[in-house]
Amino acid sequence: MTASITEASRDRLVVGFAALAVAIHVLETAIPSPLPGLRPGLANVITLIVLFRYGWRMAAWVTLLRIVGASLLIGTFLTPAFALSLSGGLLSLTVMGLANPLMRWGLGPVGMAAMASMAHIGGQLLIAWLVFIPHPGLWNLAPFLLAAALPLGIITGLIAVETLKWLNQAEARR
Repeated sequence: MTASITEASRDRLVVGFAALAVAIHVLETAIPSPLPGLRPGLANVITLIVLFRYGWRMAAWVTLLRIVGASLLIGTFLTPAFALSLSGGLLSLTVMGLANPLMRWGLGPVGMAAMASMAHIGGQLLIAWLVFIPHPGLWNLAPFLLAAALPLGIITGLIAVETLKWLNQAEARR
């Protein structure tokens, strides 16, 4: 019985974090962007918090539910925008999964977010080239998108660091 309670609690946490990430993602779509499809990625703060507090598997569920849920709400489910978001999310999750063991040696949210952000853009460019725009000129966008992704990833990581500190302090006060 205890295992099912723990499992149920974990499921509720996943759903709660995913709902929060969906809300942030939907709000982010209202922010004007200098480049099409480029957003700050603030919903990824939730993914980082879940990754560092509960592990990669739970973070993967939150990310995938966020991508599907947000696309359903904003009307992009099964469109090219959804395919790009999903491909970026999957490559980002893969990089975080591969980098997960490095957390023992001091890789923190800022480094993880920077790597994930760059991977996200890389995944989007790859799918855009393979599926939608198979033209070598597409790769001319890579330096600009990656140059934007790095500081946005760092900012996301810094927000996650501060949020994790706040959560740890709040738990210590209980």
